[in-house]
Amino acid sequence: MNERFDSELADTIAERVGSIDAPELRGGAMVRPPALARHPGHLKRAAKRRLPIAIYDFLEGGSNDEVTLKRNRDDFAALRLRQRVFDHVASRNMHTVLFGQRAAIPVALAPIGMGGVFYPRAEIHAARAAAAYGVPYCLSTLASCSIEDVAAAVETPFLFQLYMMKDRAINAGLLQRAEQAKCPGLVVNVDTAVQGRRNRDLDNGLVVPLKVRPRHVARIVRKPRWLYDWLRNTPTLGNLAPYSPDGTDLATVSGWAEPRFKGSVTPDDLEWVRHHWQRKLIVKGILDPEDAKLAVRLGADCVIVSNHGGRQLDGASSTIDMLPRIREAVGDDVEVILDSGVRSGSDILKALGRGANGCLVGRAYVYGLAAHGEQGVTAALSLLAQELDEAMTLTGTADVNALPENLVFAA
Repeated sequence: MNERFDSELADTIAERVGSIDAPELRGGAMVRPPALARHPGHLKRAAKRRLPIAIYDFLEGGSNDEVTLKRNRDDFAALRLRQRVFDHVASRNMHTVLFGQRAAIPVALAPIGMGGVFYPRAEIHAARAAAAYGVPYCLSTLASCSIEDVAAAVETPFLFQLYMMKDRAINAGLLQRAEQAKCPGLVVNVDTAVQGRRNRDLDNGLVVPLKVRPRHVARIVRKPRWLYDWLRNTPTLGNLAPYSPDGTDLATVSGWAEPRFKGSVTPDDLEWVRHHWQRKLIVKGILDPEDAKLAVRLGADCVIVSNHGGRQLDGASSTIDMLPRIREAVGDDVEVILDSGVRSGSDILKALGRGANGCLVGRAYVYGLAAHGEQGVTAALSLLAQELDEAMTLTGTADVNALPENLVFAA
């Protein structure tokens, strides 16, 4: 690790995963899996059963031909972990510090837009699960629940992700609301100068304004559980609704907001944010070493290596491929978080081995959220932790903050 993160961990009492006394049990997947799902595939299938196909495609899809979406997973799969058979460890520490917050595992829940289309009051469910499990949570500008809603529902401080608007008065208002909610860090999204063309959403009529056709309605009514929840808790964009003059329903707020997004974030914009935000500043959407260095020079405390889950530039590099170059560019004293493509505990260990301090997970927890709400998010986190513990055991890794040499290598 490095001196700054070592000092942050110095006063953290690391709870360890103890060895198992019963001789017939060796730990791992055979010991107490979550009741809702024995492996992540169960959560994904449960989400697909509950959601209308248009909403499932919104969760699952990427931009254009989904080349980068696939590359994120393929490049993770191509990396190998160094298995050790004579170097097992009796206990393993998965605790660390991310964004200045203690984390039970090196994971934070990524911001997701319009979470209410997946589950009623989705962001509150996710924030509660994150707080109970002990990992950071990030709320999106485009969340269904507002900053105030989430702050009233959870005592643990959460991060806020800012999509910048053209009107700096609105940006200032959002920063003030995040500060009043005691958000310890601001995540500035910089990779949405334009929105990637998402072919699945276009086919399903999920555009602004909405273009719902009879065939779409026919598919929705086949999912009565989801439809019932939707009609009882029709979502909006909670953080932006106060600024929309013509109504607060989802279609109206979306139509008002779309032409008002800033799009390209310039160095001047980031300097403005740094001047008006005195807490931790995190820049998300970095995929190039030069951009990473510029973000740090402009005041970023942390960079998130992300290609928006394969939902923006189709044909871009995977994040796990670019991670070592970005780590080298910013040095060891800058926190670097990996986003996009993380689905398992072994993926988390690979990311750490390639230079990340931790990972953001998106789809990996939204599957559980969409199927079971808060309990589903808890199940997703439990499975990630179990998989990470298994991978650490089989690679002789005792501590996520002190990795063995040559832990990860390319084929």
